[in-house]
Amino acid sequence: MSQPEFLFDFGSPNAYLVHRVLPGIEARTGVKFAYKPVLLGGLFKLANNRSPMEAFGHIPKKMAYEQLETERFVERHGLTRYRFNPHFPVNTLNLMRGAFAAQTLGVMTAYIEAVICAMWEDQKPMADLAVMAEVLTTAGLEARAIMELSQTPEIKAALMEATQQAYDRGAFGIPTVFVGDEIFFGKERLGQVEDAIVKTA
Repeated sequence: MSQPEFLFDFGSPNAYLVHRVLPGIEARTGVKFAYKPVLLGGLFKLANNRSPMEAFGHIPKKMAYEQLETERFVERHGLTRYRFNPHFPVNTLNLMRGAFAAQTLGVMTAYIEAVICAMWEDQKPMADLAVMAEVLTTAGLEARAIMELSQTPEIKAALMEATQQAYDRGAFGIPTVFVGDEIFFGKERLGQVEDAIVKTA
């Protein structure tokens, strides 16, 4: 079977939650997810979509239910380190370019873990470049090399292309998982994702 793909943006709290649950699916199925950075803001523009807060902020009961579902998910999976970031929404353009730079340098796994922890466990203002550099350095990564490479035309183009490709395949938001050509949106679909992996194994 083809490798399942996890489309993510650091600005999505649900992407963090999915990231923390994927290792269990990998352990049970023997697969390894391919992490695909996508710029959520760009994807929203392409798909004419909006964040739940923007789209449903005027429906208090729906937003309260969304919070309840998050609390249930966190409890079910024992994600006790999760903390909502008070700086949300966060401009993740530099972070997502950094993911492509880290991938080029062969350190994307460590980069993802450092950034996603800083965002959704340590509640840091990750749109601040100085904070970003500090987080990467503390994680043992070459912050200057990653951040300089992230500003090159090639990396900028790579992020734009990945975002366009995600839209062309049917993505409209984050988190999205592809199992072959099948698309699954949202943390609530992870059971279906695992079933699809088992079915196609």
